[in-house]
Amino acid sequence: MTTPLIYDIVLRNGTVIDGTGAPRYMADVAINGNRIAAIRSPGTLKGRQTINIEGLVVSPGFIDVHTHDDRLVLIDPSMQPKVSQGIATVVVGNCGISLSPLKLSTSDPVPPLNLLGSKQDFVFDSMRDYIKAVNQAVPAVNVVALVGHSTLRVAVMDDLDRPASAEETQQMRSILRKALAEGAAGLSSGLYYQPANAAEMDELVELAKEASHAGGIYTTHMRDEDDFVMESLQETFETGRRAEVPVVISHHKCAGRKNWGRSADTLRVIEQAAANQEIHVDAYPYSACSTVLRADAIDESIRIIITWSTPCPEVAGRDLADIAAEWQISQHEACERLSPAGAVYFDMNEDDVQRILAHPLVMIGSDGIPHDSHPHPRLWGTFPRVLGHYSRDIGLFSLEEAVRKMTSLPAQRFGLTKRGTIANDHFADLVVFDPATISDAATFEQPIAPAIGVALLLVNGQVAYSTRPDLASQRNGRFLTRSGMNTPSEH
Repeated sequence: MTTPLIYDIVLRNGTVIDGTGAPRYMADVAINGNRIAAIRSPGTLKGRQTINIEGLVVSPGFIDVHTHDDRLVLIDPSMQPKVSQGIATVVVGNCGISLSPLKLSTSDPVPPLNLLGSKQDFVFDSMRDYIKAVNQAVPAVNVVALVGHSTLRVAVMDDLDRPASAEETQQMRSILRKALAEGAAGLSSGLYYQPANAAEMDELVELAKEASHAGGIYTTHMRDEDDFVMESLQETFETGRRAEVPVVISHHKCAGRKNWGRSADTLRVIEQAAANQEIHVDAYPYSACSTVLRADAIDESIRIIITWSTPCPEVAGRDLADIAAEWQISQHEACERLSPAGAVYFDMNEDDVQRILAHPLVMIGSDGIPHDSHPHPRLWGTFPRVLGHYSRDIGLFSLEEAVRKMTSLPAQRFGLTKRGTIANDHFADLVVFDPATISDAATFEQPIAPAIGVALLLVNGQVAYSTRPDLASQRNGRFLTRSGMNTPSEH
């Protein structure tokens, strides 16, 4: 009689949603080391540690494709805002701003680079050094890094309010090429922001070609997401076509009251473009965005919450309108007095949010800003909100489709081999949650609150988060590269 195998960990009697969009099924899932070793009928596998998850869903650990966690993974590697949502992997360096490769010794970082930290935090003049720091910190989550276009401009240009010269573009290409060779997954841009707003398409195309040659990706916070959103989409499509690089449109939205409802048109043109080139989209499940406080973004017909302010830190969490009224000045004047600062802008329409989230090309990304004094609740609540409110409560899509948007779709898009699905020999990034109760607890008034209903998260086969006192957590994240790229962390 054959002695049954005994695995390191067995998740017993769970409901498996495997990340592909296929229907759920009941099974035991076994883990050896950092890999899934077996998937069998319920109650049939034995483990040195057996965890009964009857009544709960087990799915691939979620992949947050849009974060600004570049520094958080180093200074707070427990990554509680993310692991408490079931997130196993974060993509850093979005919106054109990345902590690496850039060393600042004299000047403070210009907005929005200051969302990542102050000048003493920009100490990595190579991606290799940043990767080394990540792996030494051993964060609770895996890390994928993009190189920010604005970061490159700050590194080589003395005046950001103009297009880069041919020589400066070549310097940026050289820095980017080296970072990609060392393990970066691609290039991001933030053309909306001052450090990159003067960049012309040719500059972006030349840089995006480097990402293409390395087998990487190009993600973009477009030049405009409100009145000129259509023109910005066309610029994005053309950049991707000319560079022959896969494109991700970051946090797609139709901002400003005049543009509410236009998502039907923007999604139509995205679909048309995607028929001829590789295009995907990420989005978060809220009708308010968050970024730096800008005078040109102030619309007194919408609510604006201050998330941080250097000269007036005590106002974090208060409405700009209330602050302006108290000071007996206009909101634009209050903006000047508060800056540098950050804000939440309630500038989107819920119908657009739902239409975008439901589109099959759309992945989920939190876009959380972890160093804000009073952050947007998306930092702690994005993924449970999609699963609870949008999937279960209002039925926008099935739970299987919600999980696909968080797992296999981003894993495929970012080239993360053997992640994002539950299958034999895939990495054991697994989240266990209660489909009946999972929900976001973070609100705009109380934005720092762990999600409800996430029971367990394993990252590379180790418990990274658990609500059970008998299961000790251990950080086991690592730096990840796209398939086809080599770094020491992947061997």
